[in-house]
Amino acid sequence: MKKHLILTAALVVTVFSFAQKKEIKALEKAIKSTNFAEAKTLVSQLESMVGAMDGKMKDKYYLTAAKAFFANGSSNSKDILTAVESLSKISGNSVEASQLKKSIENTLLTQANNSYKAKKFDEAAISFENLYKVNPNNQKYIYYAASSAISSQDYDNALRYYLKLKDLGYSGVETQYFATNKASGFEEVLEKNTRDNYIKLGTHENGGKRTTESKLGEITKNIALIYVSLGDNDKALAAMKEARDSNPDDSNLIISEANLEYKLGNIANYESLIKLVLEKDPNNAEILFNLAVLASDSGDNNKAKDYYNKAILIKPNYKDALTNMAVVILAEEQGIVDQMNNLGTSSADDKKYDELKAKKISIYKEAVPYLEKVLQLGDDKEIGFTLANIYDVMGEDAKAKSLREKYI
Repeated sequence: MKKHLILTAALVVTVFSFAQKKEIKALEKAIKSTNFAEAKTLVSQLESMVGAMDGKMKDKYYLTAAKAFFANGSSNSKDILTAVESLSKISGNSVEASQLKKSIENTLLTQANNSYKAKKFDEAAISFENLYKVNPNNQKYIYYAASSAISSQDYDNALRYYLKLKDLGYSGVETQYFATNKASGFEEVLEKNTRDNYIKLGTHENGGKRTTESKLGEITKNIALIYVSLGDNDKALAAMKEARDSNPDDSNLIISEANLEYKLGNIANYESLIKLVLEKDPNNAEILFNLAVLASDSGDNNKAKDYYNKAILIKPNYKDALTNMAVVILAEEQGIVDQMNNLGTSSADDKKYDELKAKKISIYKEAVPYLEKVLQLGDDKEIGFTLANIYDVMGEDAKAKSLREKYI
């Protein structure tokens, strides 16, 4: 009797195993013929049999299920994540599973980049978040998701992403390997082995490596600013304090905290932090530029000009500083124009008009060298148009005509 029972059980297992193989073959056939709707139906039918499958059969099931839900990249994000979940259940190392996972990652990356370029930032954020789920080792995907959410003004999700980065300890610091492409003349960032091979082949030159700047200051600043927008100033200040405690020598974090204190109306704290950042790094052009922007935003144009000048002395070809310097100088023009428009027709008013006109010209003369320097560093249509108009007022007709022919 016992032998009969054992034989019966064995027969059931054999029949069941045969049924599994038959269903999986049908599933593979559906995938091969790109009938993914049928394939997903077969996956559901096989799901109840998974518990009775041996290890090898389970791996085969999860791999084919992943293929069914991925559908060669034509499926929606929910199905793609289901495919990734199936791949995660495969035991051991599978070359085919690794290749499929890489294909899924490449597909999502293309979708994310296309959405971002099309300014569909909400879709881009979801795609980048899904990319992180596919490849959790690449924390940069969450950073891109956060940036996309900020661009779409989805501050709730942006905060969620930034807090995730904070929990992960993400700083964004990485080593980049680069070389100049001889054909294009442009620098390219490449994998180290690829760069080395290109240099050996002679297609690239001037190879080097560098460490990228930390994004911790930007992340912390955005967390704080989102909290401010949500009316939670205590959390905003706490976020800044925590970042400062962990990175006391990061000048950009001090600037971010100063900016926050200013927004909250804590002027004494703001000035104290500005003094501290200058003591730590008095010759950092980027820091001086940031301080100039803060000063300009606070309405102190004289201090802004002082900071921009110092930044330009350290870094003469600092295009952004040169441009902003000209903008700050030209901002003084509007008050003069308003005064000129309010004058009457008396002799005294005529005299005042001439004085104001001379003052306006002096402002233009002060701004011109910065605008000319910007154009020397590269074409800029907006700057060219502005400078042409200034030349007109100053009587520099030939220069104005030359710029208009080039930029207008």
